[in-house]
Amino acid sequence: MVKTHKDLDVYKLSIELVADIYQATNRFPKEELFGLTAHVSKSAVSIPSNIAEGSARNHKKEFIQFLYISLGSAAELDTQLLISLNLRFMDQKDYQRLIDKLTSISKMLMGLINPLYSYLSTAKGVNVR
Repeated sequence: MVKTHKDLDVYKLSIELVADIYQATNRFPKEELFGLTAHVSKSAVSIPSNIAEGSARNHKKEFIQFLYISLGSAAELDTQLLISLNLRFMDQKDYQRLIDKLTSISKMLMGLINPLYSYLSTAKGVNVR
C-alpha cells in the first residue's frame, strides 16, 4: 500500500539515480561546475522532487501534472547525458548504465500517469486537460 511518495518504486529509483549522477559528474571537468554539471544535477534532482511535490498535493490532477514535469526532467537529463558522452565527460559504459536507469524511471512514470489519467477521464464531470 502506498502511503507517501517514499513508498513509490519510481521515487526510490530516482533517488538512486541522483546519487549515480552526482558520482558521474564528480569526474566532469572542473570548469563545467557551473555549466553542464549543474544542469545535469538539477535535472536529476528535479525528477524525485516533483514526484514528492505532486504526491503531496490534494488532487490526482495535480499529481499527474507533477509526474509530467518529472518526465520532462527525465527527457532533459537524457539529452544532457548524451551531450556529456559526446564531449567525452563520461564513457559509454557509465552513460549506458545511467540511461538504462533513466529509461526505467520514464517507463515507471508513464505507468503511474496512465491509470491516473484514465481514472480522472472516466470520473463523472472531471476535465483533466
